[in-house]
Amino acid sequence: MTRRSTPCLFHANLFALGGGRDDLSDSVIGKDKIRIGMEAAYAPYNWQVSEASEYTIPIDNVQGAYADGYDVQIAKIVCKALGGEPVAVKQSFSGLIDSLNNGQIDLIIAGMSATPEREESVGFSDPYFIGYFGLFVKEGSPYQNATKLSDFSGATVLGQKDTMLDTVIDEIPGVVHKNPVDSVPTVFSNLLQGTCDAVTYNTENEKGYMAQNPGIVPIHFAEGEGFKQEVTSNVGCRKGSDKLLKLINKTLKGVSQEERDQMWDACLDRQPA
Repeated sequence: MTRRSTPCLFHANLFALGGGRDDLSDSVIGKDKIRIGMEAAYAPYNWQVSEASEYTIPIDNVQGAYADGYDVQIAKIVCKALGGEPVAVKQSFSGLIDSLNNGQIDLIIAGMSATPEREESVGFSDPYFIGYFGLFVKEGSPYQNATKLSDFSGATVLGQKDTMLDTVIDEIPGVVHKNPVDSVPTVFSNLLQGTCDAVTYNTENEKGYMAQNPGIVPIHFAEGEGFKQEVTSNVGCRKGSDKLLKLINKTLKGVSQEERDQMWDACLDRQPA
């Protein structure tokens, strides 16, 4: 567990400028090490590697391990603006919000979307990524030639627990909504084992998922016949961190779409097969 650093000059100046002690921002801004919660198992957003590189940050609770991915690149940019160095804290996605509010991590940068339910207990930044949802089926599936969501009426569909990959399933009319599982790899394992007819996925990583899971086939819906919801990725911090959110949003606004696209494409190329 990383200790909190002593307040730096930058941190002290915030108080001189009128930063109130009631604003929880001051527990994060200016820390030497800023703890970033993530799964480190959700490529291309985040994944674990055994060697350090210019793209990685250390995983604080796994000795000798490092995290890479798009979330990691965003964490580097954000933490530089906050005056500290990011370190990853690896844990299950479903436990991230509790860890944030218990003070075990400082920020969530884990491909998490700002939903109304989550916003009750977390302060979220503007999106740093916007993507879309789709469905994979097993090769040879009777649903392989589907062109619209309604073609999956009566199908058993699976997603990841505590994510929009699960809740978006309810857009499918007449669906059999299978109880979600904890991770994306487990989602695909269930599909390949035949325990469900289809699984949800983020379409921006379609090629990566196919490379990692031979035997799955993406459904390409007719225009307007797929999922309506978009998926955003937002930085999460403790509620009441107004200064912190303002600084994070200012930092994200300074990252052009071209820079974001370049980082994303590079992560697609580096992600584990």
